[in-house]
Amino acid sequence: MPKFEDYGVRGGVWSGRLTATRLPGRVCATHLGEVVAEAVMTEAAGNAWDLRVALPAALISEGVTSLILVADEGGPGAPVGPASVHLARLNLAAGRVLDDDVAAELALLRSELELLKREFRRFAAEA
Repeated sequence: MPKFEDYGVRGGVWSGRLTATRLPGRVCATHLGEVVAEAVMTEAAGNAWDLRVALPAALISEGVTSLILVADEGGPGAPVGPASVHLARLNLAAGRVLDDDVAAELALLRSELELLKREFRRFAAEA
């Protein structure tokens, strides 16, 4: 089973190291089940390969976009096969929409904290 060590995204390129007993036919990034980018693999020490996936600029927009990195035996341009192996997930978040999401999540956390404080005080008063 291949293992992927994620190095993150810099300058629009997702990079990492793949460790496996043998090199898969290809490694690609998918979005909504479609191949959006294929990895460039360079041999490293032992049974490892350094991967670089150039992320298409069209994917970066307001909101959250999820990419899945998969390994399979497909050729360039072919759809992802059913025997593909999930290696990693990358979530990209950008834009003003994100600000609203974070503010709503923070408000929810505050209300839950107030509920916990109220219940703790009630519990402490009864004890």
